[in-house]
Amino acid sequence: MDFFSRREFLERSAILSAAAASLGAGSAFADTKPVAATAARAQTDKLRVAVVGVRGRGMSHVSGFLGKNNCEITTVCDCDEAVIGSAMKAIEAKQGKAPNYVKDIRKVVENKDIDIVSIATPNHWHALMAVWAMENGKDVYVEKPATHNVREGAIMTAAARKYKKICQVGTQSRSNPGMQQAIEYVRGGKLGKVDLAIGQCYKPRGSIGKVEKPTQPPASIDYDLWSGPAPLLAVNRAKLHYDWHWIWAYGNGDLGNQGVHEMDKARWGLNKNTMPNSVLSLGGRFGYVDDGETANTQLSLFDYGTEKMIFEVRGLTTDAYKTVKVGNIWVGTEGYVACPNYAGGVAYDKDGKEVAKFSGGGDQHHFDNFVKAVRSRKVEDLNCDIAEGHLSAALCHLSNISYRLGEEQAIGKAGTVSNDKAMNEFAGRMVEHLKANKVDVEKTMAKVGPVLQIDTKTERFISPNAALAEKANAMLTREYRKGFELKEIV
Repeated sequence: MDFFSRREFLERSAILSAAAASLGAGSAFADTKPVAATAARAQTDKLRVAVVGVRGRGMSHVSGFLGKNNCEITTVCDCDEAVIGSAMKAIEAKQGKAPNYVKDIRKVVENKDIDIVSIATPNHWHALMAVWAMENGKDVYVEKPATHNVREGAIMTAAARKYKKICQVGTQSRSNPGMQQAIEYVRGGKLGKVDLAIGQCYKPRGSIGKVEKPTQPPASIDYDLWSGPAPLLAVNRAKLHYDWHWIWAYGNGDLGNQGVHEMDKARWGLNKNTMPNSVLSLGGRFGYVDDGETANTQLSLFDYGTEKMIFEVRGLTTDAYKTVKVGNIWVGTEGYVACPNYAGGVAYDKDGKEVAKFSGGGDQHHFDNFVKAVRSRKVEDLNCDIAEGHLSAALCHLSNISYRLGEEQAIGKAGTVSNDKAMNEFAGRMVEHLKANKVDVEKTMAKVGPVLQIDTKTERFISPNAALAEKANAMLTREYRKGFELKEIV
């Protein structure tokens, strides 16, 4: 389904290349020469795959390539030797021999006998690994969110175009037939004028605990390598793995964890292929005190002019909204579509009567789509090219920037945070949700972020408050540790 036209594709590429070139930095691979595009591959050609990061989501990557589409997983890469067992055994059982195990990603990308690098690491590594791989002639499948900060998406897109590489982002709903049907319905006029997209991440997130002193990384891990481009920080949480999602140096909270799937679908349904005109976010970490830094309850508004997006994160116990806990709702003048999963949903008329259903899909569709594009060498064949993945991840980052720049006030006052009626309605619902979870909304402080204006061409903040815009723009990127710098692509 061609939801991203050739003209839009070229315009987005030009904007992102210009954005990437406007900033300067070095790279551990700064002297690498561009690699020519691989010729179209016949279906009989074996594709040699390296899967990077196999403790959690990486096992889905193993499944997506293992014995599928004439792919061979030749390499497993993870900086923690203790987590590779399941992947090594599954691959050996299917292929008849164990893959190579490599600890350092730099050795993987330099290996000329690898065609594809599939990345399922913590967020702070995604962009750097992807760019290194593309510089060295590999096609890339990278997990969501594509990036850890906004600037990385422009750099990744520029790299994919410069080196003529295929780069797919793992928001797999894009390839699910049921979700494609739902989006077609939303865009097809059957809901009338659709002016509101809602994304929801109502997913229970308990306390990660609180440590009195830093914990030691496991002996099996190269912690310097795990940290990579992030600062080399003490581990101030009980578990190194997974709980990094809630630490700003590595993760992006539930907006960038689960929420980016729903953010991507919300934007897809509204057919928006730029940044929003403005963003506003508020919330906090409520219900417990632990070592997590990101919000567990967060509400965001994205203004696209005549259309708007609202996104809500709830980590405490809650009921569904219009049948959806983790998913999306698109609201039109003649009804709405509710999608409570990755693979479909239900259309309702304005009286709430069910009028259509959409279903069908699974992760494999997205891996199949990626390999199809690798063989055709046509970026347009991708269902989630890096330019799309960049925009959806950027929405998460923009929201978090507003939130992190917020001023503290009692959460009970959050019901009148905006001039937008729908936003205020959701803010009021959030306050009631917190009350139901025994949060004292009169005394508990939340961060209420400023409305940040965005130049959709340069993808930078342009708030009338120059000092505020300067602070916000500084948060579009990060400082990269020596030896792990991310090079701008011209």
